[in-house]
Amino acid sequence: MGINLHQDLINKNHELWNRKPILRTAYQDLYRIAAGQLSGLPDSKIVELGSGMGHIRDVIPNCITTELFPFPWIDQIENAYKLSFEDESISDLISTDVFHHLKYPGTALNELHRVLRKGGRIILLEPCMSLLGLLVYGAFHVEPIAITQKIEWLAPADWSPEHLDYYAAQGNATRIFVGNRFRSQLTAWKSIKTIRLSALAYAASGGYSGPQLYPTGMYSAVKSLEKLLDLFPSLFATRLLVVLEK
Repeated sequence: MGINLHQDLINKNHELWNRKPILRTAYQDLYRIAAGQLSGLPDSKIVELGSGMGHIRDVIPNCITTELFPFPWIDQIENAYKLSFEDESISDLISTDVFHHLKYPGTALNELHRVLRKGGRIILLEPCMSLLGLLVYGAFHVEPIAITQKIEWLAPADWSPEHLDYYAAQGNATRIFVGNRFRSQLTAWKSIKTIRLSALAYAASGGYSGPQLYPTGMYSAVKSLEKLLDLFPSLFATRLLVVLEK
């Protein structure tokens, strides 16, 4: 899939969002979890990178929504590698399923660090590679996990952020933020918090690309089951929440 299909994918997802109420409910729950990790800095300026359909404002009304391309429901165009915001001007940066599309995560994190205020936070929601996560994302998702592929931390000197090729490696957030392998690359951050979530209600909803595996009326029961599965993140986590504080 090429980068030029990004717009078509968002338009398709917009149609599915309107037709699949369970998807809207599951995403709103994920957004509430993200909202619970906001920095709480005064005069907050909250930005979402890669907003897709922009529905985070159902939960965080004052959030600035951004995308790589213009859409009627998006506030402004932004590229994670080259943001238009001034230094230390943002209190919180939120992204859902964007980080694993960043081929040079260290370069992107440096740019996010630049625009973030002291005490500000980056909040990432990403796929999590537990045993269940490997099954869900490996067998039922078109994007590669790339769990053994080399991670290119920084972009080469002759690279330009304006020339983006499609990239996906769903395992990157787990590899980078769970465990200590990449901690030496993350010393610019005051604190790093990771929370692994079973997020079964979302995973079994089928997301945008798969079939719904339970009746909509059983959503509350599935959410109750999540509380048990969350006790065993190495087995059942399908979502990773990462909070980086400057």
